Amino acid sequence: MRVRLRAGKGSLSMKINLRRSLCALAVAAGVGMSGGMVQAVAAPLFQGQDQDYSKNKTYQQGVREGQADRAHNKDHSKNRHFKKNQDQQDYEAGYQKGRGK
Repeated sequence: MRVRLRAGKGSLSMKINLRRSLCALAVAAGVGMSGGMVQAVAAPLFQGQDQDYSKNKTYQQGVREGQADRAHNKDHSKNRHFKKNQDQQDYEAGYQKGRGK
């Protein structure tokens, strides 16, 4: 909605448009910041869920191969594929730990 007054009062139209633009900018910034806050609050909830890998064979295998690749300066020389997705994740976690990343 644009209000125009005659006789040189065009600055009133600019004030109304500026005010509307600033309100829209404030709403957009508020929505953006609230989305970031949700991520910041949710992140600590998932950080403390470390698994106990002390007896996990695929994790230990990943650690050994990661250490061997680090010692020989290789980059993930063996691509292992496991039937279970959890085994694959455990191996990769162990490999990253052994590789030192």
